[in-house]
Amino acid sequence: MKTEIQPQHTNRSAAFEMWISSPMPMVTMTKTMNVSRLVRYGKKHQMSFNMLMCWAIGKAASPLQEFYILPEKGRLFSYDSLAINTIVQNKSGGINSCDIPFSEDLHQFSTDYTTLTTRAKEECQSTFIEDSMIIGTSAMIQTELDTIVNQYTDKFSNPMLLWGKYRKHCFKTLLPISFQFHHVQMDGMQAALFLDNLQQEISKL
Repeated sequence: MKTEIQPQHTNRSAAFEMWISSPMPMVTMTKTMNVSRLVRYGKKHQMSFNMLMCWAIGKAASPLQEFYILPEKGRLFSYDSLAINTIVQNKSGGINSCDIPFSEDLHQFSTDYTTLTTRAKEECQSTFIEDSMIIGTSAMIQTELDTIVNQYTDKFSNPMLLWGKYRKHCFKTLLPISFQFHHVQMDGMQAALFLDNLQQEISKL
C-alpha cells in the first residue's frame, strides 16, 4: 500500500528539506561484486542469473527502512512492500518494463519472475505495480561494463541498479554494479550498507 507521509515525522526530515528541490538529487555509487556463488547456484538449479540478481537485491533491501519511502513530485510516500523492476526484450524487438513482487521465498519469486517476464516478451506489454516501492534494474549483458550512470530526471526517483556482462578473474566471477538513489530517500551510509547486504546475500545463496 502507498501512503503519503509528512517528512517532519520521519528520520529523513533534514534530507527532505535539503534535497527535495535539488535539480540533480540522484547519487550514483559503484561496487564490484563477487557473483561466483550466484553463477554456480544458477547453473546447478537451472535458474537465470538475472532472476537471482533481482531476488538478491530485494533480499538485501528488505531489512532497510529507507527502501520503503520515496519522494515523488515534492511529496514523500511510504510503502509496505517492495517490487523489483526488470527490462524485458519483447518478441517484436522492443523492450517492456516488468514489475515483479518481491518474495523472501526464492522459488515463489522465480515463478513470478518467469510468468511475468514471459508474458511481457510474448504480449509486448509492460506490467506495473502501483502500490509497492519499485527498485529498478537493467542488465546490459552484451558487453562488460565498468560503470553505468542512468539519466537524472524528476520523472523517476526510484533506486536503480545497473550492470553489464559478468567477467572471469582468476578463480572468481566479478560483476561491477552501479547503484543510483535519491538523496532524500537515503544517505551514502545506508546505500553502502545495502551494497554490503547485497554481497552477503549473493555469497550465502
